[in-house]
Amino acid sequence: MTLIQSAIKYMATLGPVGFMPIAPGTFGSFVSLIMLWLLTPSPYVHVSIFLVALAGGTFVSHEAEKLFAKKDASPIVIDEFAGYLVSIAFLPQTKGYFIASFILFRVFDILKPHPIMEVQRLPGGVGIMADDLIAGIYTNLILQIWKRI
Repeated sequence: MTLIQSAIKYMATLGPVGFMPIAPGTFGSFVSLIMLWLLTPSPYVHVSIFLVALAGGTFVSHEAEKLFAKKDASPIVIDEFAGYLVSIAFLPQTKGYFIASFILFRVFDILKPHPIMEVQRLPGGVGIMADDLIAGIYTNLILQIWKRI
């Protein structure tokens, strides 16, 4: 494996996170939660982090899928990292919202209601990232409505 291939694999799996023996996707989302909790970035920085994760994640997950020789291989967790960023965007950065967005995001990512399952079938990195982004959007919409009630 070349140095570039190793770097791609490392980024797509968030280092050792993707190799957790159980629920690597949940741990990938948790890394995103912890990062946001510790950094408490402004909305502009949050969106910037998301855009980098989206662009970089689409590329590295596409390439990592080839390295793992499996469609949306479970060690690839950059998509859960990016999806969680969407789920909590423009919401209060409180413990309650962090926890609620984490739980809802994981539920949507696991159950894959329409059209999440369908977009996951898109080829390469687009399919890997798209389902988690929609799960993040669903989560965010529910919590935006909740915030206004």
